[in-house]
Amino acid sequence: MAKIAILGHGVVGSGTAEMFLKERASIAARAGQDVDLKYVLDVRDASAFPGCSYTERFVKDFDVIVNDPEVTVAAELIGGTEPAYTFVKKLLIAGKSVVTSNKELVAKKGSELLAIAAEKGVNFLFEASVGGGIPIIRPLHRCLSADTIYEVCGILNGTTNFILTKMFRDGMGFDEALKLAQENGYAERDPSDDVGGVDACRKICILAAIVFGKQVNPEKVFTEGITKLTQQDVAFCESRGGTAKLLARAVRTADGVSVSVCPAFVDRDGEYSQLASVSDVYNAILVRGEATGDVVFYGRGAGKFPTASAVVNDIVNAIVGGESPLSWSADELELAEPVFSEVHGNIRVF
Repeated sequence: MAKIAILGHGVVGSGTAEMFLKERASIAARAGQDVDLKYVLDVRDASAFPGCSYTERFVKDFDVIVNDPEVTVAAELIGGTEPAYTFVKKLLIAGKSVVTSNKELVAKKGSELLAIAAEKGVNFLFEASVGGGIPIIRPLHRCLSADTIYEVCGILNGTTNFILTKMFRDGMGFDEALKLAQENGYAERDPSDDVGGVDACRKICILAAIVFGKQVNPEKVFTEGITKLTQQDVAFCESRGGTAKLLARAVRTADGVSVSVCPAFVDRDGEYSQLASVSDVYNAILVRGEATGDVVFYGRGAGKFPTASAVVNDIVNAIVGGESPLSWSADELELAEPVFSEVHGNIRVF
């Protein structure tokens, strides 16, 4: 029997636990053995989760999990760098596979943690770190690995895409659209990582590391958010027959690899037209290869159950094993300056 642990019982952690227990029989069939959720790690008392049906699994001490030989897979769903990094590193060193949705952790520490996993013969999987329930990590690593990928460009943050949809479709100002996003549960009380482009930056760093084979430092990526956008910017885009999206882009140019995040004009008939109609909280990722041409991955990029679905799928893959190892060099990718053909107000034009 494969026994797992979940670290963190927030939105994604609780969704993962609920989905795992609900789909336990089908997960066991896919994994080829019985499965069980042995622990849920959270510093809060179980009484903080009224109505929760699995409170007997709650523990507060991480050492209980890392020292239990029955636990073979752990899902890190705490978020942030610490204590997530310390916990994941200890789990991998202890010979336990780890899956995570933590884009900050993967963007900053991915190369090191993948190397430890390879050394210990276990898995470090993070499909849920980019695109929520949209499969993109495994397709890039496995399905498109024979092709030479020269660009990845996408809408990687559902909160900002919802806000931009309201600004363009309904004529709202930024502040009004942000307030609506918060009321609908799409934006956090502190939305700065989303609207400032930080969240999308971490995600494109992960994708760029997979495609170009080296660690990408988020702090060196050209990053602009959407907080300064006005109805004048909206009018400019509409006058050109297009719209604006917060585009995260990694592309090989004559000067090297350029990685950027910024509000960009998207022509409905241009080279990024596949992204123009993506609205509300949906994400879309465009991958360009020499052999395959354009491939687009589309769906809900966040949310409790879409992300939990990706986490549970990684848990199954970790139990089954046999994943071809994913890795990238710890050497930092030297980034070329992003090149824009035009800057109009707060809108960049590629």
